[in-house]
Amino acid sequence: MSDDWFPEGSDPDPRRAAQKGLRPELPRRFYTEAGVVERDGLFALALDGRVARTPGKRLLAVPSRALAEALAGEWAAQGERIDPSTMPMTRIVNSALDGVAEAMPAVAAEIARYAGSDLLCYRAAEPERLVLRQAEAWTPLLDWAATRYGARLVLAEGIVFAEQPAEALAAIEAALTRFGPIGLAALHVLTTLTGSAVLALAVAERRLEPEAAWAAAHVDEDFQTELWGADEEAQARRAARWREMEAAARVLALGGRD
Repeated sequence: MSDDWFPEGSDPDPRRAAQKGLRPELPRRFYTEAGVVERDGLFALALDGRVARTPGKRLLAVPSRALAEALAGEWAAQGERIDPSTMPMTRIVNSALDGVAEAMPAVAAEIARYAGSDLLCYRAAEPERLVLRQAEAWTPLLDWAATRYGARLVLAEGIVFAEQPAEALAAIEAALTRFGPIGLAALHVLTTLTGSAVLALAVAERRLEPEAAWAAAHVDEDFQTELWGADEEAQARRAARWREMEAAARVLALGGRD
């Protein structure tokens, strides 16, 4: 059995396969134990003692033993077949090693572009309860970003686009240079899930716990739910997104900034 964790030619992301209209058969589990071995100063996933590789054939190794052990835990928890949808941390690390590492400036620029229309900057005009909730949840975070990074973002009312100061976006992008490919990959996940580069950085910098950031990202949605009730399908989709959010935050917390 190859060290590679997906058969050649298969798509490791089931969401992409679904978009192509395919129903790929999940590969069978080909190992008994998942563990960690040290290689060249990094900590690699080992399957029955053999180092694993990413879909791009790179060594599946990270700078942090704690993170490597968490990856091994995802692999150990697999059943008869390997289901990538249940291994979000592994997917993030694969993305970092196979893609982000080769395009770090572009990824940082894309995250910074989210700040150009950051969720926290777009406020409701009414009702007053929602206006207050947004202000309570979001304004302290914008103040923090201004103090921490020198990124002073401007507010807008409603859905009318407000162009952000170039220097503020540059400050956000500069802050992202502190992160390595794994950190950037996790930050990208956090940003796209919340619609806010500020929320993503707040989690990465431990200004907010992931649960608090998730709640902040859903102030509007939760307000509407209170008014009109919950939609079961929407709640299921939200739960799935939360699992991705939690995984990205855990990657960062376990030493995945590099």
